[in-house]
Amino acid sequence: MDQSKIGKFIFNCRKEKGLTQEQLGEKLGVTSKSISRWENGKTMPDYSLLKDLCNELDINVNELLSGEKINETDYISKAEENFIMLKEKVDSTLKILNIVKYICTVALVIAFFANMYFNHKYRGPWDDSNLKLIVKIILCVDFPCLILCELLNYKIKK
Repeated sequence: MDQSKIGKFIFNCRKEKGLTQEQLGEKLGVTSKSISRWENGKTMPDYSLLKDLCNELDINVNELLSGEKINETDYISKAEENFIMLKEKVDSTLKILNIVKYICTVALVIAFFANMYFNHKYRGPWDDSNLKLIVKIILCVDFPCLILCELLNYKIKK
């Protein structure tokens, strides 16, 4: 998906309908600044707005994601291209989430063993004062990070 191409397409369709950014924003329940960001190719509309945006601009989602009007003969091939692009984007997002999850897990294991080593070396084998700090870090930072990654992973796969 070419965001700048999609943005120009949104701009042209909005102008054809004779709508201002403010008017389109009001109909979709977003700000005119959001419309401007879409049209400049800086961001994409949220997926929950795609259908409403397409209805307002008298286009379909396939045309929106292609960034151009599609005739009937090219419709299926463009739909397949868009599907493949979306699938690749989802797959890359899942890979990034898994990398973040593994980094958090490795950091947790390293922190745990470093704590055990330094406690034993400098404080003696039975001093666990730093262990409480590590547990707090796990509960406050690492554990929520892992849960967030899993929730996002689940939501994307769904």
